[in-house]
Amino acid sequence: MQKTTLLFLYKPKEQKILLAMKKRSFGKGKWNGVGGKLNDKETIKEALARETQEEINVVVNQNDLTQVATLDFSFKDNPEWDQQSHVFFTEKWNGDPTESEEMNPKWYSIDSLPFENMWIDDVHWLPLVLEGKKLNASFLFNETGSEIIDMKIKEI
Repeated sequence: MQKTTLLFLYKPKEQKILLAMKKRSFGKGKWNGVGGKLNDKETIKEALARETQEEINVVVNQNDLTQVATLDFSFKDNPEWDQQSHVFFTEKWNGDPTESEEMNPKWYSIDSLPFENMWIDDVHWLPLVLEGKKLNASFLFNETGSEIIDMKIKEI
């Protein structure tokens, strides 16, 4: 299963989280964290740092990244979309998030997240990690990702 990364900039005292609107390719039109695929010989944290700089022009230190979840996504009859996403939060970064050709970042209050414009699984796990829980979860979607066929969420 292909490994991918996902990072959320988080301001716990302000109860705000940064989401970014995907502007092209896989996930276009959805709010999400930043991240993506690993390049050859790249670690998960190296990929997160690179993707964050590319997508929202923010620099993160790998030592400031805290893993909050590992999510396995499988798509019925569409295995090329299957992936294991390593989800991290960070409360420290350099620079102000700015729009790129791939992502348009925006701060959201954690009590008013736009779940209707996010991946359908997000409502099941993101509130839990925002409560401070660490998770392993798996989601089986239909071939387009528009329905969850099965899910398992386990606190670790």
